[in-house]
Amino acid sequence: MRIVIFSGTTEGRALSERLAAMGADVLVSVATEYGSEEQGTIPGVRTHVGPLTREEKIELLRKADLCIDATHPYATHVTASVREACALAGCEYRRLLREKSPIDAAAVVTVESAAQAALWLRDTEGNILLTTGAKELRSYAGLDADRLYPRVLPSHEALRACEALGIPHRNIIAMQGPFTREMNEATIRQYRIRYLVSKDGGSPGGFPEKAEAAKATGAQLVLIRRPEETGESFQQILDVCKDRLSAAE
Repeated sequence: MRIVIFSGTTEGRALSERLAAMGADVLVSVATEYGSEEQGTIPGVRTHVGPLTREEKIELLRKADLCIDATHPYATHVTASVREACALAGCEYRRLLREKSPIDAAAVVTVESAAQAALWLRDTEGNILLTTGAKELRSYAGLDADRLYPRVLPSHEALRACEALGIPHRNIIAMQGPFTREMNEATIRQYRIRYLVSKDGGSPGGFPEKAEAAKATGAQLVLIRRPEETGESFQQILDVCKDRLSAAE
């Protein structure tokens, strides 16, 4: 059974390892070198690194029996492109959903996007810890750069994005997560953070630890709402694959 996994997440890596151990022919597609590092080397799993064009996705999926979309829950454009490619290639598509985190609505300011977060923060005072990645930093261009403390991956691309926004180098926190509650609390206190902007990356993305740290330190949590979507859990998809592999024996 040939399975293509579009990944870059903890769940995608774990699923590829489990499926390869069961005898599936697994190809994992990740968009970046960072995603490749996270995927690592797993016996029986091949990895494609780099973005694919629409035509390349279709050609890849024509050779597969099943496609599993294990991309990040906020990467909606990627999910849409993978779903379309599966339909055109005639490949079965399944979406792996990351479980949402329980949210204390009374303690959280919820917005729909990074742009809305920036708009809400415009009339506030105090330092802002941005934990939503370098790709969305441009949304905060209207805010005082001295207030912004982006926590980004330690990559050249992320540092260039920070510099393009005029963020002082002393404000840039270039580290790879996820982070413990204690680490988040230390960061908030060290940089005198008043607002923490986050997405709901669930437990794999360290969101509970960020929420707990914000509550413990009195920082206001500003949450970018997760897009609504349908799909299946890790165990549900694993069970489907088990059944298919057993039937093929």
